[in-house]
Amino acid sequence: MTKFSDLALDPRVLQAVAETGYETPTPIQAQAIPHALQGKDVLGIAQTGTGKTASFSLPMITLLGQGRARARMPRSLVLCPTRELAAQVAENFDTYAKHTKLTKALLIGGVSFGEQDKLIDRGVDVLIATPGRLLDHVERGKLLLTGVQIMVVDEADRMLDMGFIPDIERIFKLTPFTRQTLFYSATMAPEIERLTNTFLTGAVKIEVARQATTSETIEQILISLPGGRRDAAAAMKRAALRALIAAEGEACTNAIVFCNRKMDVDVVAKSLKRHGFNAAPIHGDLDQSQRMKTLDGFRDGSLHVLVASDVAARGLDIPAVSHVFNFDAPSHPEDYVHRIGRTGRAGRKGKAFTIVTPADDKYLGAIESLVKHPIPRGAMPEGFSFEERPEGSTRRTSDRPERAEGERPSRSRGRERIKREPAAVAAEAEVVAVVEAEAPRPRRDDERRDRPRRDGERRDDRREGERADGDRRQNDRREDRNGERHGDRREDRSGERREDRREDRRRDYSRDLGPAVVGMGDHVPDFILRSFALPEDKVTPEDDIAAPVMAQAQPE
Repeated sequence: MTKFSDLALDPRVLQAVAETGYETPTPIQAQAIPHALQGKDVLGIAQTGTGKTASFSLPMITLLGQGRARARMPRSLVLCPTRELAAQVAENFDTYAKHTKLTKALLIGGVSFGEQDKLIDRGVDVLIATPGRLLDHVERGKLLLTGVQIMVVDEADRMLDMGFIPDIERIFKLTPFTRQTLFYSATMAPEIERLTNTFLTGAVKIEVARQATTSETIEQILISLPGGRRDAAAAMKRAALRALIAAEGEACTNAIVFCNRKMDVDVVAKSLKRHGFNAAPIHGDLDQSQRMKTLDGFRDGSLHVLVASDVAARGLDIPAVSHVFNFDAPSHPEDYVHRIGRTGRAGRKGKAFTIVTPADDKYLGAIESLVKHPIPRGAMPEGFSFEERPEGSTRRTSDRPERAEGERPSRSRGRERIKREPAAVAAEAEVVAVVEAEAPRPRRDDERRDRPRRDGERRDDRREGERADGDRRQNDRREDRNGERHGDRREDRSGERREDRREDRRRDYSRDLGPAVVGMGDHVPDFILRSFALPEDKVTPEDDIAAPVMAQAQPE
């Protein structure tokens, strides 16, 4: 049987491995490490939980033992799909390289650029990063990848699911073509195969297990629930999840509950906490410090149930997980393999429950087709009845009582009703009648004409006249479109309307100004006709300019 001491690793690395308690490498480690130490490209395909992280970190530390890092130019690069997996790889590097002088930097989101820039400026031997944050540093001019000697792509199929393949291609082009590439994945999709054919040269393919297989140490159980409305089905699934966790009792030392959506992660975690379970959520929308705190609590045992999205489905090494619950059937069948792979690790026994409804039949069929066997069906614990109204469900419309007389629906949230007594209804009707009786009676048109009108009323009358004219014009246009009024008749009517408006304005002005103003005619005052011209013998030189003008002013 092969041991780590037979793999030609650096003695300092062997010492660190021995201190962790490992003596025998896993199949992927035993086959990949010798080829990696020879500088060959490696394409490793193995199911999750088989020790892929050590299969590239141990030879990488050995190969980087000679040499020195330069500022902003890392000597090796490890790409991970999620922050948690990147942080876990960094922890493994610290464990295996603690007897060496190699340096590392972790570039992930949720951490300030300033702290990461300081590490890069000092120079690092190993750079562990997520693709997005790595490209951010490159675009800012803070990082050069031309000195990368070894490049590792971990969980490549997860990169494909998260849409990182274009970023991976761009990063490959920024690194020298003489690099050594170690490429690891649990499944081999066509897009990943195209990527390996493009950027790997003479790669050694290592496949220690059939693709997309589940570990034999995991007991798989399928729980089928009846269908229904989405909200009722979700409430029933939460009730079934609580019943399953409670039925496992002390055998369930800790558990991971997987949901497809981040919103469902929060809802399920709150439901479990409300019913007395020690649970906490983890998903991509949470702050990085909160995510790491939650994971640390789950690792040290202070947290019993971890409710997670698929951010925790890949690569997280938590060896003592006893149970996995798929609250939602994964939409991608490969995710099922990764989810249940969180339990039954390192030879331990594990249990995986998957809760499905009739709406999940297409997902279930794809999963069973991928793993090449049907998932064993299970039953709910004794005492659990599907007929009971699940927590959080609402009453159907058909179950509502008929609305009583005087009852009206509330505008507030929910379907609560406000019931009113008949006496109150009668009193309200009486008040309305009194108010209507005392309301001011509108004046008739003749009353308005008899009394003098104020300025405001005259403006209102003009507005009403203009609105009436607008209505008439609109009706005329409609009739014109219908072919009922054409040519001269329309022009005549428009002229009549203009004359009517002028007459209305004259009437309005006559009311405003009082009696009509009569022209002067023959009644001109004498002083207006009097001449102001000077006699010729009185004209001075200064008056010569005005003389022609004054002469024109004299009457003929």
